[in-house]
Order: sequence, then structure tokens, then C-alpha cells
Amino acid sequence: MSKLIDIFLHLNKYLNDLAGDMGPWLYVLLFVVIFCETGLVVTPFLPGDSLLFAVGALAAHPESPIDVGLCGVLLSVAAILGDAVNYSAGFWVGPRVFSSEKSRLFKKDHLLKTQRFYEKYGGKTIILARFVPIVRTFAPFVAGIGKMRYARFALFNVFGGVIWVVIFLAGGYAFGNNKFVQDNFVWVEIAIVAISLLPIVFEVWKSRSQQRLAASRPEEPAV
Repeated sequence: MSKLIDIFLHLNKYLNDLAGDMGPWLYVLLFVVIFCETGLVVTPFLPGDSLLFAVGALAAHPESPIDVGLCGVLLSVAAILGDAVNYSAGFWVGPRVFSSEKSRLFKKDHLLKTQRFYEKYGGKTIILARFVPIVRTFAPFVAGIGKMRYARFALFNVFGGVIWVVIFLAGGYAFGNNKFVQDNFVWVEIAIVAISLLPIVFEVWKSRSQQRLAASRPEEPAV
């Protein structure tokens, strides 16, 4: 576990080492990670946002072997395919995998949070969820459970997948050579995750505030 945390906190260092050791196979590894993070409900913990930013930052170095354009195409395809597979799993398997309240892999709470996200944003959730960890992984699954029309889902999926990948790759590429970013990359990664989680934090705070407000209201006398 400590090793995984260290990799997450120093993605730029590990990616740089992997680029030298793996050569073109690094593209395959990146494809698999992005595909799994978006396509498998058992891997919502993978660092999608920060990984894309780190890839863009590494590609910005003049000596880097990474082609940011190729990454943009491959990882967009990975994100789109991941959501498509996740949608199919939700469509065919449905909520049965979330039947246990104590399951560590399939937490019902994650499913309920994503359903609330849908109630607020509708089909646009497929796009907006791209920028929210955990919700990003469960959104296409819930779309499949809800039997969203696939043509509509696919439109949101393609648009959202491309925008998500391009924004984070471009952000990393634009600031990768910035000395402050290089010297404080750990904090930049943490900031990316924190900002991504703000919508969930806000929704939880809003929900609890409404519950407290409802509980504090005096009950109306029965007529």
C-alpha cells in the first residue's frame, strides 16, 4: 500500500523511469490504466486526472520520448472504450452487484452518490463525471442500469472522454516546464485531486444541510 501511495505522489518520477525502461510499451501501460479507471467499477482508485497531467508534464520536456499528440489520441480512445464497457456491464448486470451493504469492492454508497449526480445533471453527468473521481467510474455503469439510450450515451461519452483527456494533458504540457510545478509536483497532484473532489464534498454538505434543516422544522399538527 505504501508503495502505491509513493507512486501516486511521485508520478512524474516513476513515469520518467518507465519511459526509459519500457519505450513504446509505456503507451500500452497508460492505455490500460485509463481504460481500467473508467471501465471497471473495481478500480475507481486509479489516478486518472493526475496521471494525465503528469504525462503532459513529462511530454513537455525537450528530451522526453513521449509524444503528447499520440497520447491524446490513444488515451481518448481508452477513456471512451472504458465508459462503453462500463455502460454494457451496468446494462446487463444491473444493480445486483451492489446488493451487499458491506461489500468493499462494490460500495452501494458510491452507486447512490452517482444516482444523485444523475438526478441533478441528467445525461450531462457522463461529461461532468469525467472530472470527478469515483463518480467518473460509476457514471457509465449507472447509465447502463438506467437503460439510457445508447446513441445518447455514446455522444456524451465521446465528447466527455476527449475533453477530459485533452484538458489534463494540455494542462500538464503547458506547465510541465514551470519551475514551481517541477519543484512542487506532489502538491500539484494533491491539488488536482482536491479540486476534482470539490463537487462531491459540496453535494454531501448540501445534502446534510438539507437533512438538518428538515429535522429542525417543527412537525405540522395533524388535522
